Amino acid sequence: MRYFLRRTGFFAATLWAAITLNFLIPRLQPGDPAEAIVQRLRGQSQAVDPAQVAAVRKMLGAPEGNLLQQYAGYLSTLVRGEFGVSYTYFPYSVTHMIGQGLLWTVALVGVTQILSFVIGTLLGAWAAYRRNTRVDSVITLGSTFVGTLPFFWLALLLIYVFAVTLNWFPEGGGYGGGSSPGWTWLFFSDAVQHSVLPALSLLIVGPIGWIIGMRNNMVQTLGEDYARLARARGLSRPRIALTYGARIAVLPNVTGFAIALGGILGGTVLVEQIFNYPGLGRMMFEAVSNRDYPLMQALFLFITIGVLVANFLADVLYGVLDPRVRKEVAA
Repeated sequence: MRYFLRRTGFFAATLWAAITLNFLIPRLQPGDPAEAIVQRLRGQSQAVDPAQVAAVRKMLGAPEGNLLQQYAGYLSTLVRGEFGVSYTYFPYSVTHMIGQGLLWTVALVGVTQILSFVIGTLLGAWAAYRRNTRVDSVITLGSTFVGTLPFFWLALLLIYVFAVTLNWFPEGGGYGGGSSPGWTWLFFSDAVQHSVLPALSLLIVGPIGWIIGMRNNMVQTLGEDYARLARARGLSRPRIALTYGARIAVLPNVTGFAIALGGILGGTVLVEQIFNYPGLGRMMFEAVSNRDYPLMQALFLFITIGVLVANFLADVLYGVLDPRVRKEVAA
């Protein structure tokens, strides 16, 4: 119980620190979003009228008062679940815009993260089981080579080969102009077709970290005393690999996988930018570019809370799966 209480306390303290930093970091950026909007509408060569800037600031609902007053107002709106109006997508609210992009990001990044974890863990375990064989060499060397390739280069290569040259898939976007969002088979098939290349670009490099991590963890685990004792007792090699190797070696990967799932809310900025995919990653890029404080704060907060909750659940699961963790804290 002491272990779980400590984890809960750390979670609460980290969450408060993350919320405070989420308030401060966007305000450290130079420039005024209202002034940037007016400048964009009038043109770069035109002088900015302070009265217009003040009107735009009031229209957007920009926070007023000193930093402490803004922080108090920020916490108040946070408790009520109100994030304000997006400067970039005015007059839509931040909540509305996040709801628009959340499903796209979860469908793309969530599915690819799960597949990457499963594929990487299985290949890493297989490489450790066949250690110092040709299978091990192919898996580890192949993973290392692919990991050195620039990600954006792979994405552009996929677009050139499968979209431009072969014309098998669309170059980008979430769906084509001939379909409208809705729960219909036409839209679903169109969205799946548009997501193939972004998903493939993530799946090429996604499993590499899990492969290397699982392989190294399992090799180390199979060298422990309890694995040697199991071999001395005459247990079969596959049983030792599964029961004493993979079961324990996968625990560090569970923590990493939980954190990766928590980061799904942030999307993948580079992928969504390259493929013009309508997810939260591209939305975050546009929010940062336009100094959209309400949208930035909401997106950063969602990402932070997602990672913290996932990490907290991983710690709890770690304590359940490995009693030694709870005993170390109690001692």
